[in-house]
Amino acid sequence: MKIIVTLLILLLTLCSPDIFAQNYTQWELPEGAIARLGKGSINEIHYSPDGTRLAVAGSIGIWIYDTVTYQEVAQLTGFAGGITSMAFSPDGKTLVSASGDALFGELNAIHLWDAVAGEHEQTLTGHTGNVYSVSFSPDGQTLASGSGDKTIRLWDALTGEHTRTLTGHRDNVYSVSFSPDGKTLASGSKTGAVRLWDAVTGEHTRILTGHRDNVYSISFSPNGETLASGSWDGTVRLWDIATGKHKKRLTGHRGSVYSVSFSPDGKMLASGSEDKTIRLWDAVKGKHTRTLTGHTGNVYSVSFSPDGETLASGSWDGTVRLWDAVTGEPKQTLTGHTEHVYSVSFSPDGKTLASGNLDGTVRLWDAVTGKHKRTLTGHTDSVSSVSFSPDGKTLASGSRDKTIRLWDIVTGKHKKRLTGHRGGVDSVSFSPDGKMLASGSEDKTIRLWDTVTGKHKQTLTGHTDIVNSVSFSPDGKTLASGSWDETARLWDAVTGENRWTLNGHMDSVDSVAFNPDGNVLATGGNWDKTVRLWDTKTGEHQRTLMHTGPAGSASFSPDGRTLASQSGGLIFSEVEVNVVHLWDAVTGEHKWTLTGHTSVITSVAFSPDGRRLASGSWDGTVLLWKLFQ
Repeated sequence: MKIIVTLLILLLTLCSPDIFAQNYTQWELPEGAIARLGKGSINEIHYSPDGTRLAVAGSIGIWIYDTVTYQEVAQLTGFAGGITSMAFSPDGKTLVSASGDALFGELNAIHLWDAVAGEHEQTLTGHTGNVYSVSFSPDGQTLASGSGDKTIRLWDALTGEHTRTLTGHRDNVYSVSFSPDGKTLASGSKTGAVRLWDAVTGEHTRILTGHRDNVYSISFSPNGETLASGSWDGTVRLWDIATGKHKKRLTGHRGSVYSVSFSPDGKMLASGSEDKTIRLWDAVKGKHTRTLTGHTGNVYSVSFSPDGETLASGSWDGTVRLWDAVTGEPKQTLTGHTEHVYSVSFSPDGKTLASGNLDGTVRLWDAVTGKHKRTLTGHTDSVSSVSFSPDGKTLASGSRDKTIRLWDIVTGKHKKRLTGHRGGVDSVSFSPDGKMLASGSEDKTIRLWDTVTGKHKQTLTGHTDIVNSVSFSPDGKTLASGSWDETARLWDAVTGENRWTLNGHMDSVDSVAFNPDGNVLATGGNWDKTVRLWDTKTGEHQRTLMHTGPAGSASFSPDGRTLASQSGGLIFSEVEVNVVHLWDAVTGEHKWTLTGHTSVITSVAFSPDGRRLASGSWDGTVLLWKLFQ
């Protein structure tokens, strides 16, 4: 099968994709791509010093927005696995970004960009661990970086020359920030300690203790007298810089505090948290003044506009929200980014694509145009699996909230809620006649359900760990299951009898898939890096397809000639991270490699006509690949 030449990227948005201009779909595409309808998840946001631009860092690059029109004006790409930190230079002409993954061939590097033209200017290397934080000095001449190698490095921001290494932290340095006068550098660590340094000599001057866990964010007040620190212990602390004494402990968040930021006048402090809220505090009195709600995921970054009138927040829910900093009222929501995609499935007619997402939603897409059709809400935790009924009228979704939901595809209405599992539901699959649904769960069981009445029919036991995957054979007589117990099992779908236990994988079996005639079962082994093919009549092992990275998802094409599998790591002597491989399903010969995702691929599925393949990823996108015979 000669394959692949065209790639479409579907942007999974939380709201209508028509809100903003779609010209970004043609920017900086991977080789072979014709469109991008997706921006990935959000890690950090920053206003430019003049307030005219907003930079949003995520899993596939950095997006620059015009703050008047909120149209996308630039994209910086090339990152293999997301941006951990970024910052504008004081004059707004340079943007610095950090990532632990490879960009332009360099690991654990810092990159300088022309913030106006969007062009890459320079790469700074030297850290031996992920670079978690970067910060410019107020005069723009020095750049500080904090790393997982427990050090802080100072760089000449103009020449890129490394000038000094600051040591003393005993674990990852998650945050670095210069004081407004540029004389002091503060750093926050995984140990919970905040350290102060003489920014000129590099001498360690003081250690601030009190936090009980990781310090993710630090921020100086505009007058330089107070330092705010946000921690995994759920608190914000205020410190007196002159004396080093602890001033106030701000409590109220019900989860880790990921970001803290002072308003330009220093009167207000904002904090973003794992509890999905932003809290505003009186920075002088240390009192809570307002809680901003609306995000449906962790709030990773908060940033005030230079005029202090607007607060921007970036969340794992895939949105940037703009708030009136005085009243706390929402002003605008920027969509297009999204969080992890766990599962993808085509409707029987191939016209609709469904995706299950970390935010607990199921999204339906026009599989031809990529247009968002509908969002199904109701689950209270991530959706691990989605499956269409054979007639295409019903969609089943399994969630970490321990439930299965059945949806009417035409109306989008919720039909039934199936309960009984005592753990998250990791996989759902309809029988070929649509009368039965199978579900695999964290509770180590498989349940069979009557899809008309929603009643539980039978529970299959035998696996000794989480059941990751379930699938019916084409004739509906056999059910296959894969588990963390390193086995796959074949069951009689009528009696529930265990026919065969397939042993051979050395790690969890994350995927099971029958070929079209039902004679072969493919099982994807995660960390044993193999896809194995089995004879379903005898239970005998036929062939092993070796990967050099995890191989957690596999799917046969409708004609049975091709097998798609997900992988990461080194393969065929080239560095290929987060890729899809296509194999000759008869001979086991490797045919093609598809690259484009920037994070873990969780699901692959062929369209009914076999001409397209969908892959879902933690990078917040679904990629549609066009295949040719």
